[in-house]
Formats: sequence, C-alpha cells, structure tokens
Amino acid sequence: MERDTESELARQLIAGEPEAFDRFVEYFRAKIFHYSWLMCGNREDAEEVAQETLLKVFESAEQLREPEKIRSWVFRIAKNACLMKRRKSIFAPGRELSLDEFMPAKHQDGGRVRIEIADWSSLPDGKAMRSEMRELLERAIRELPEVYRSVILLRDMEELSTQETAQILDVSDDVVKTRLHRARLAIRQRLDEYLRGNGVEVGGKRHGTAPAQ
Repeated sequence: MERDTESELARQLIAGEPEAFDRFVEYFRAKIFHYSWLMCGNREDAEEVAQETLLKVFESAEQLREPEKIRSWVFRIAKNACLMKRRKSIFAPGRELSLDEFMPAKHQDGGRVRIEIADWSSLPDGKAMRSEMRELLERAIRELPEVYRSVILLRDMEELSTQETAQILDVSDDVVKTRLHRARLAIRQRLDEYLRGNGVEVGGKRHGTAPAQ
C-alpha cells in the first residue's frame, strides 16, 4: 500500500496538482530526515539535507518519468545531498572507521575468534528496553563506514530492493548484497554486548540479570 500511495503522490506532483507538494512533504519529510540523520550523523546537517532534498524535488519533479520509482528517486537525491554535506560539515568525523574495527579481534595466527551470537528472541519485552535497543541500533548504524551505512539504510530502513539500492549507489547488485551482509553482521555483534548484559542467552549460557517483569 505504501508504494501505491507514493506512486499516486508522484503522479499528482508531476501533474502539478494544487497542494500536491504539501502532501508529498507531509508523507516524505520524516523519512528523509531520519535517513539523513543516520547518514550525516548530526541533526543540524540532517535538517539542512532534508530541506535541500525537498527543494530539489520541488524544482525537478518533471524529471521523474516513472511515478512508481519515486522512493528510489527521492533517496538518490537525499544520498547525494548527504555526501555533499559531509564533505563540508564541521560535524563530519576526521576519518571513517573501518568495518574491521566493528568486528571481533583476530587471533595472532590471523584467524578470527569464534563469534557467539545472542538469542534475540530471549530479550525481555519491555518498552524501555525496546526504546534503548532502537537508540543503540541507530548509533551503531551511524558509526558504520559510509559505504556500509548507505546500503543498510536503503535496504533495511527504507525497504528498497537490491536493484533499487544498487542504482542509487551506482554499484552492482552483488556489491549491495555483500555490503549488506557485512553491515548486518557488524551491527548485530555491536548489539550482542547489550543483549548479554540483559540476561540473554549466548552460546547456551545466560549472561547478566534480566530485569524484573
């Protein structure tokens, strides 16, 4: 249904219908801001990127030839705006962390340590914990190297297809799949530390103390 709604918004926008842009802003603004915040890592930059993206959409709506592709078109504009903003922003990090810095340390012989993944289904069902998990997830995404962050945001947060993501990022489908797999693994390992501290089983053993129900 979301895609049908978006396609209809695109048709109205292209046709120049009165209030079409207002409806577009109401529907897309929060999505664009959330994506921009996680990509840019700073709310002030994200606000500017969101505004720039919406302005670009308003100025170039007639360039959208296929209404059903409006989501990928919008996020391509947002992605480019984010990249430009990060090059100029005073909030941008001095360097991007490598993905290896998210992964377990290597043994001296060059092999990796065995990864014990927590059983996420054992996570206590509490509103506060779910909120904290979301904050930790978003922090982990913001800390990912840009090439991995951009893929996981488009695929998992914005629910674009592999092909759409590849077109936005100008890479092959296989590159998207590889980066997405590595990004998901890196984030999951980051969150496992939190889960182990909340009484979630890892490797058949219970770690920490679960909050009272």
